[in-house]
Amino acid sequence: MKLSSLFIATIAIVGAFALGVVTQVINPSEHVNALWFVIAAACFFIISYRLYGAFITAKVLSIDERRITPATRLADGRDYHPTHKWVLFGHHFAAIAGAGPLIGPVLAAQFGYLPGFLWILIGAALGGAVHDTVILAASVRRNGRSLAQIAKDEIGPVAGIAAALAILFIIIVALAGLGLAVVNALSHSAWGTFTIATTIPIALFMGVYLYKIRHGKVAEVSVIGVVLLLLAVIFGRYIPGSGLEPYFNINKNTLVLLMAIYGFVASVLPVWLLLCPRDYLSTYMKIGTVLLLAAGVMFIAPDIQMPMVTKFVGGGGPIIPGSVFPFMFITIACGAVSGFHSLISSGTTPKMIQSESEIRMIGFGAMLAEGFVAVIAIIAATILIPGDYFAINTKLSFEQLAQLGFPVSKIQELSQIVGVDVSGRPGGAVSLAVGMAYIFSNLPGMKGLMPYWYNFALMFEALFILTTVDTGTRVARFILQELGGYAFKPLARTNWMPGTVFTSLLVVGAWGYLIYSGSVSTIWPMFGVANQLLAALAFCVGTTIIIKMGRLKYAWVTFIPMLFMFIMTITASWQLFWIFLDKAKKAINPADIFTFKLDATLVAMMAVLAIVTVTDSVYKWYGYLMGKREIVTSEVVEWATDMEVR
Repeated sequence: MKLSSLFIATIAIVGAFALGVVTQVINPSEHVNALWFVIAAACFFIISYRLYGAFITAKVLSIDERRITPATRLADGRDYHPTHKWVLFGHHFAAIAGAGPLIGPVLAAQFGYLPGFLWILIGAALGGAVHDTVILAASVRRNGRSLAQIAKDEIGPVAGIAAALAILFIIIVALAGLGLAVVNALSHSAWGTFTIATTIPIALFMGVYLYKIRHGKVAEVSVIGVVLLLLAVIFGRYIPGSGLEPYFNINKNTLVLLMAIYGFVASVLPVWLLLCPRDYLSTYMKIGTVLLLAAGVMFIAPDIQMPMVTKFVGGGGPIIPGSVFPFMFITIACGAVSGFHSLISSGTTPKMIQSESEIRMIGFGAMLAEGFVAVIAIIAATILIPGDYFAINTKLSFEQLAQLGFPVSKIQELSQIVGVDVSGRPGGAVSLAVGMAYIFSNLPGMKGLMPYWYNFALMFEALFILTTVDTGTRVARFILQELGGYAFKPLARTNWMPGTVFTSLLVVGAWGYLIYSGSVSTIWPMFGVANQLLAALAFCVGTTIIIKMGRLKYAWVTFIPMLFMFIMTITASWQLFWIFLDKAKKAINPADIFTFKLDATLVAMMAVLAIVTVTDSVYKWYGYLMGKREIVTSEVVEWATDMEVR
């Protein structure tokens, strides 16, 4: 037996045992230790990357490093720019890993620890990673075109326009939802705001250093960037109470304006100057924090306090009102399967990838890394006593929680330790921060630093989300330029600065207004449904491309996930539509009535657009398979010489 095969076999055995402990097939009478979550997830993702990832890239997509990528062929120094694979991995991971892998698993812990954990493992490996990799490869082979443009070229104008409208709506709602989380986390938080703000000049310096001063010296600029980031975190601790506090202790409305300005600037400047180095920089912090959390879990080995399954799986929960199907699957999106990723995989990343050989590492690998983040998040939430978890994430009184069977235990003690009243703070961010702070503060030499770690965790979440906002704004700009090109051709040119500025302002204005006027209760449910409908559309486009490549026997890798996501999200859309209408009937304030009716209308429109796209695709598939329709592809093929490959 080869050494590599022996390694995989060993990993499989260890992972199977760990999964048996987590599911309580092994030692069913004992408390489950969080250590087994980390081991099971790590083993499962390693095997998935090594075997299934290799299968997808080699057999299904036929990845070939001899193909010249658009980053090289169309290099313009702004949007198309060949980027080192580790820098690009950092950018891609930072862009896809927004609030979802942190907040979603925390909220879904209402159903118990097992449903969310299993969905993260299976969804990330068999769904999310395939979704990201197939769309990334498709875009790389089509000059970095967006998902909407690929749908139009490969399926037809009906599906293309429907997909474009759906995607544009989805991305603006998604950016509003993610941006709202940032605003809520940084509002009147001088330390967090200072640290996040300093990442911008640090990133600008890194971009100039890497591409103008010391070209290609990735190791050097990495060390400098990490040191500067750590200094920003350390010095940020001293901003509260200092003379600088008034400049960073900012209210919500001012933060919305500042974030809109940042989003606009980040979407207009060349990718190498701000966007890529900033995402690369923040990735160090993200991955480093997650690895430290994983090490902390392995060191302190805390027991999981949340039951394997709670009584809320059938619905009626205080956090998520619906049943585990379909609402858990729209609550945990990033970390398992997320349609938003297709916008990044067909947005900035394919315009910067140097070689097709890097697609598996960036597309498949980054998704599995995000899945691991989601596992850490669910651990941080479920090590809390269930009553305390619900006390943080709901507005219910302690007596009401006790009547539900979840008595509050240590919530007052936790509030005293971190220096903030953490009860009645729904949304997932605070309970995640408390769980993370608990893990960090129990590491050697960290006792007594829980207030520090609590604030650090909040800032960590904000940084995670903000890196998605900047990339998402640029991707939305690409889509809007493509759509605008039908009416005014110069607008479709990404190198035409007036068009770039105009479309960026429209995108930023749209999501900025939603943040300014909305709330989590109105934005987040739409984001969940819209995000997963987009995943179904991306799988649909991926299936079409695989069929056109003459690999019908492999079309199941995208068709089966598409079928599941489509059925699940249409079900969720139907239920959410009636939930919004019911709220509109019960609302008294005219503004609330209008908002809920608007939400219901938007959800219905999203579902209709998705149905139109999938129906048109199935019709085209039938034509291809029956030989009634000619297979035409928009794929661009240009081969490098052997010397260029070397």
